[in-house]
Amino acid sequence: MSLVVMVTIPPERAHDLARTLVSEHLAGCVNILPGLQSVYRWQGDVAEDPETMLLIKTSGERYPELEARIKSLHPYEVPEIIALQFDRALPEFQTWLRESLETPR
Repeated sequence: MSLVVMVTIPPERAHDLARTLVSEHLAGCVNILPGLQSVYRWQGDVAEDPETMLLIKTSGERYPELEARIKSLHPYEVPEIIALQFDRALPEFQTWLRESLETPR
């Protein structure tokens, strides 16, 4: 099973997290979408902050490690980590993603 994982993060932290996840073979690819403005409720108040969205491509098998790594590096007390499963994609992309997630021996 393949996943796209959405994570919002402060803009200044986005590239470092993306590079770490790909370097550690937890993600095959991370798209960095800058320029979000998030409005949300936190501890009873309405807050508003600039954020960057990361679209992370991974597998269901790697997800637990990916989630733990994001939580360990993310500056938020409760980071937004949302995984969406996809079962249809270009077969060559699926093969590339699987190979990208393999840890070199």
